[in-house]
Amino acid sequence: MAERTTTTINAALAGTIDIGGDLPVNRFGFGAMRLTGEGIWGEPADREECKRVLRRALELGINFIDTADSYGPEVSERLIAEALYPYPEELVIATKGGLLRPGPGEWVPDGRPEHLRAACEGSLKRLRVEQIDLYQFHRPDPKVPFEESVGALVELKNEGKIRHIGLSNVTAGQVEQAQKLTRIVSVQNRYSVYERSSEPVLEFCSLEEIAFLPWRPVEGGALTADGVVAEIASRHGATPAQVALAWLLEHSPVMLPIPGTSKVTHLEQNLGAVALDLAPAEFAELDKSAEEPAH
Repeated sequence: MAERTTTTINAALAGTIDIGGDLPVNRFGFGAMRLTGEGIWGEPADREECKRVLRRALELGINFIDTADSYGPEVSERLIAEALYPYPEELVIATKGGLLRPGPGEWVPDGRPEHLRAACEGSLKRLRVEQIDLYQFHRPDPKVPFEESVGALVELKNEGKIRHIGLSNVTAGQVEQAQKLTRIVSVQNRYSVYERSSEPVLEFCSLEEIAFLPWRPVEGGALTADGVVAEIASRHGATPAQVALAWLLEHSPVMLPIPGTSKVTHLEQNLGAVALDLAPAEFAELDKSAEEPAH
């Protein structure tokens, strides 16, 4: 199978999306969760390769990077600053707060206002910035009223520490609820060609012109299975991941995929999705493929 790693491919081919009305970015970003150790814990096996990935992403026109204080924890944010600071003017870095990490593979919500304030302050220091372009509430905490958590981010925005506010792992109702307190410019939920439970949220974001950042956009092992995605990939000499990402870009104009990796070759391969020319009939096939089970 051919691999689309042509270095002339640029993220600009995906078109642009304007986050918050003043942060235009190419509609193919990079998710920095994988720049960590196993279980999203500790340092990555090859720190220098991870820094090369970040630098290469910028060379390829990727100007939106998504991270979180919980990735590592703290490791991903530090690596971004090590590799890319001082940042180019066009680069938008989004981070998140609201999860604790007791150990590898463990994720515990903490939406207390005092925690979110401390988390934001920590991210500012690690990223070496005075203001975070996009700060996202990582996950609603059932022990804390949602309005209190969002209210803490509004306070930080009013203080100039956050430019724009986003939400992650939320329902459309929660986005509406938050919008009564502040402008929400992005939503990050799990979504892919195989996992579409957030379709109502995506539809809401489309109506409100809110950027939608799908996490786990290629669903890992599901794409290696026999099925529509694999068949279409074979027809085009592409990878299943490229097909899945191309479908996301076509599916909604507010979609901003953020596939992640710790390898330069994999980064370049993923970006091949922006140059993949699928036929309308193939997109229709993919639209109908949601019933295929994710692994």
